[in-house]
Amino acid sequence: MELPPDFIHDPPKGYTYEVKEFRRNILSIWCCNHSQFSYNGGAVAKTIWGFYNVKKRCYHAPINSRKQGDPIDIGKTTPYTAMQIVKPMRPTIGNFYE
Repeated sequence: MELPPDFIHDPPKGYTYEVKEFRRNILSIWCCNHSQFSYNGGAVAKTIWGFYNVKKRCYHAPINSRKQGDPIDIGKTTPYTAMQIVKPMRPTIGNFYE
């Protein structure tokens, strides 16, 4: 399946997006990490990015991979997740090495 036409993010380096039908009018969008991990035998590690309602044309943050949360503004999301950041992150040395 294709990403929704108004999806604004490009996948981060080493990642791709995968879209699956979640319910009849709801798509799940997955962020797939193609790095090698020993815990899963080197398979692609997938995390839920969020959900998209095809009829209403709106995005939903995930509560978990099986439950969609509240509608969100896609402009306030990141390429990694649709979950909203409640508190601004404090700058750390790790933020400068991306």
